[in-house]
Amino acid sequence: MDRRTFLTAAGTGAAALALPAVTAPAAGAAPLARTPDRALLLRWFRDTYRSIEAMTTGLGLAVDKIDLSGPGAPVLSRQTSPTNIGCGLWSTVAAAGLGVIDDATMHERLELTVRSVERLERHHGFWLNWYDAHDGSVLTEWPGTGDPVRPFLSSVDNAWLVTGLRIAADAAPALRPRVARILADADWSYYYTPYDPADPVAGPGQLRGGFWTDTEEPTGHHYGALNTEPRMASYLGIADGSLPADHYWHLLRTMVPGNEQEQQPQGSYVAMDGIRVWQGHYTHRGRKLVPTWGGSMFEALMVPLFVPEAEWSPHSWGRTHARYVRGQIDHGLKEAEYGYWGFSPANVPEGGYQEYGVDALGMQLDGYASNTDRTYTTDGAPLPPPSAFTNGVVTPHASFLALPYAPAEALANLRALDRDFGAYHEGYGFRDSVNVATGRVSDFALALDQGMIAAALAQALRPGLLQRPFRTGGFRARVRPLLAKERFSI
Repeated sequence: MDRRTFLTAAGTGAAALALPAVTAPAAGAAPLARTPDRALLLRWFRDTYRSIEAMTTGLGLAVDKIDLSGPGAPVLSRQTSPTNIGCGLWSTVAAAGLGVIDDATMHERLELTVRSVERLERHHGFWLNWYDAHDGSVLTEWPGTGDPVRPFLSSVDNAWLVTGLRIAADAAPALRPRVARILADADWSYYYTPYDPADPVAGPGQLRGGFWTDTEEPTGHHYGALNTEPRMASYLGIADGSLPADHYWHLLRTMVPGNEQEQQPQGSYVAMDGIRVWQGHYTHRGRKLVPTWGGSMFEALMVPLFVPEAEWSPHSWGRTHARYVRGQIDHGLKEAEYGYWGFSPANVPEGGYQEYGVDALGMQLDGYASNTDRTYTTDGAPLPPPSAFTNGVVTPHASFLALPYAPAEALANLRALDRDFGAYHEGYGFRDSVNVATGRVSDFALALDQGMIAAALAQALRPGLLQRPFRTGGFRARVRPLLAKERFSI
């Protein structure tokens, strides 16, 4: 279950974060990457950022989604989350770095958002999962249904807001003192359950999914899988010193053999910084890789938009990222024979929200399927025939995440989605998803998915623009050495 589905179903020691002085060039100084497709990528970015502008309220908060189905202006949702707000922040910095807006506009927009973030209700230094983006109040009822929403602090969603705030502070030096004050109480140890060698089930050395603030009750699960998007919270906590470095080694490359999971892993136990680590891997179509939890693209590839994992760990993280993309491509083109590929949680074209992925690339039994009808695969059994994969759903943001690893294939896939289905909205960028069986295209653009697209395009056009605050300070001193030591068994 992805985090949006989980949170809706569930109730729809402070270490100051150092913000080092910027030593890299200012946002407008680095040259744009020269690529034959530069003009196309810039056009895609401009329209994507226009969708971010359209979904941003007068408080400077990006709403969860906009409805593009009508003839007039997009219709904004009421709700926003820490992730949505973070997406708006880094997209604005990217827009200035790519020359889509000027520096004065960037500073004005960042200041407005930071001012609103300062005023949002917080607990334990962190933000609740759902606010009204139009007035900043905490949501207690879900818009449109009236279903109750319990106040919840999500570790992974807060990580994306902290990511956006760090990027804003890097790009706008005048905001650094305010952002530092905001983040001074955001102590990641609040979510952390220390490792207990006598009872590693109760004390796994991992982060809780979150806490309900009305009862201070934690979720029943920890985020145990390493190759999933919650590792951004792990990196942030290790970097600022609120989490021990050995937390990284207590995260799972795969579950250990004998545990029920999608595939019985191969690998071996190794000692890493004195900790016994199961360096397991899966094999998909002859390629060894580290799986995610459900098999989706953004689990694996959202974090490296910001943390240069492939550069700092080329033979481990870099290798598994590239093979993961190949697995997604092969599933779409060879296994399901959709003719298109790229599977990640997104809006269901016919309405709603669902997790999509490649089942074989995730640890969860019957994890994220690539189609709305949820056709799963079983390791060791014959693949279902392509005709079994009915109502396949392809998500454009997944192709953008694949750009660093398969650029030609990603661009061809995106062009095909536009050409064959009209998935591109002239003015607001790619719509959220396409049912490639029926041709139904989503009516919505989601802040999370548009934010990933904006970050991926920024990385393609101006490499490193949004990575600067994650290459210095604690990231350089504490996170980079861990990734340099990493030795996946692939």
